Amino acid sequence: MVFLATAVVVCGSFEFGTCVGYSAPAQAGIVSDIGLSNSEYGVFGSVLTIGAMIGAVTSGSLADILGRKMTMRFAAVVGIFGWLTVYFAKDAMMLYAGRVLLGYCTGVLSYVVPVYISEIAPKGIRGGLATSNQLFICSGCSAAYIIGALVSWRCLVVVGLIPCAVLLVGLFFIPESPRWLANIGKEREFHASLQEFRGEDSDISEEATEIKDYIKSVRRLPKAKIQDLFQRKNMYAVTVGVGLMIFQQLGGINALGFYTSYIFSSAGFSGKLGTTLIGVIQIPITFFGALLMDRSGRRALLLVSSSGTFLGCFLTGLSFYFKVYYAAYSVGMGPVPWVIMSEIFSIDMKAIAGGFVTLASWIGSFAISYSFNFLMDWNPAGTFFLFSAASLVTVLFVAKLVPETKGRTLEEIQTLLKAT
Repeated sequence: MVFLATAVVVCGSFEFGTCVGYSAPAQAGIVSDIGLSNSEYGVFGSVLTIGAMIGAVTSGSLADILGRKMTMRFAAVVGIFGWLTVYFAKDAMMLYAGRVLLGYCTGVLSYVVPVYISEIAPKGIRGGLATSNQLFICSGCSAAYIIGALVSWRCLVVVGLIPCAVLLVGLFFIPESPRWLANIGKEREFHASLQEFRGEDSDISEEATEIKDYIKSVRRLPKAKIQDLFQRKNMYAVTVGVGLMIFQQLGGINALGFYTSYIFSSAGFSGKLGTTLIGVIQIPITFFGALLMDRSGRRALLLVSSSGTFLGCFLTGLSFYFKVYYAAYSVGMGPVPWVIMSEIFSIDMKAIAGGFVTLASWIGSFAISYSFNFLMDWNPAGTFFLFSAASLVTVLFVAKLVPETKGRTLEEIQTLLKAT
C-alpha cells in the first residue's frame, strides 16, 4: 500500500514537472500563434511562480484542515481548469490566467506530496520514496520537453491533463496519512490507516505509540503562529529548510527549465534537440539519486550535487555544456531539499514552516526566472558564472549546517534537531 499510495501521489509531482517544462517547447508556437513578444513570453514563463507562491502560502493550512488527500484532490481540479484555460487561450491575458492557475496547483502539490510520502513511509525507505517526488517532477518535465518537440503547444496541454485525472481517480484507492489522522484525533481511522500501510499481519503497536506520544507532547504547546518560526527552538530547522530551497533556486534550475530552448538556440544549437537531450538525461540520473538516498545519506548527495552544479554552471558559462549541470542537479540538489523539508519540522510547525519554506522556493524561482532574460542580454557566460558561484556557496552551507536524517523516524529527527 505504501508503494501504491506513493505511485498515486507522484502523479502530482509529474503534474508539477509538466507545468515547469511546458514553457520551453511551447515558446515558438505560442509566440507565433498568439503574437507575443519575447518579453511577454517571459511573463508567461515566470508568472507560473506567482500562482505557486499563493499556493505555497495556503498549502500548509489546506493540508492541515482538509487533509493531505483532499488538498491534492483540490489542487488537481485547479490544475485541470488551468490547462483548459491555456488550451482555449486566444490572447496573452488568457494564457497568463491559465498559467497562474497551474502555478497555484503546482505550489500546493510541491508541499503536500513530499509531506504525505514522508508521513506514510517506513524510515528505512523514506528517503528513496520521497525522492520519487523529484523523479516524477523530472519525468513530467522531460515528457513536456520530448513530446513538445513533436506536437503543437495546444496538443501538449494533454500531457498536463492526464496526471491530474489519474491523481483524482487514484486518491479514492489509498488511505489518508496516519499522522494527520492522529493529529486531528481520529483514533480509529489512524490505527486502520497505519495498519493498512504496514500490512495486516504487522505489529504496529510500537510505531503507533511513538506517533501518539509525540503528538501528545506537541499538543501541550501553544498553537503555532508565524512568529514562532523565528523562535530559537525552530530557527535551526527553518534556516536549513529555507537555505536549501534558496540555494536550489540560485543554482539557476528553473531559469534553465523555463528557457531551455532559448538557451540552446542562443548557444548556436537546435532548441528542440536541446530540450530532448535534457529530457532524456534527467530521469535516469534522478532514479540513481533515489537509489542512493537511503544508502549514502542526504548530506553526501547534497555535497556531491552542489559541487557538480558549480562545475556544470562554470562549464556552461564557458561553453553551454548543459549535460554536466543537469546530471549533477538531478542526483541531489533537485530531490534532497524537498525530502529534508518534509522531514525536519515538528507536526505543529509543519503547516506554517513547510508553507514558508515552499514559498521561499517559489520566490527564488520567480526572481531567477524573471531576471534570466535580462541577465542573458547582459552577459550569457556571466549569468552562468553567477549560478556557479551560488552553487559553490551551497557546498559550504550544506557542510556547515545541514543535518543527516537518513534512517531516522520523523519523531527521532525532532529529538536530533533539539539536541543540535
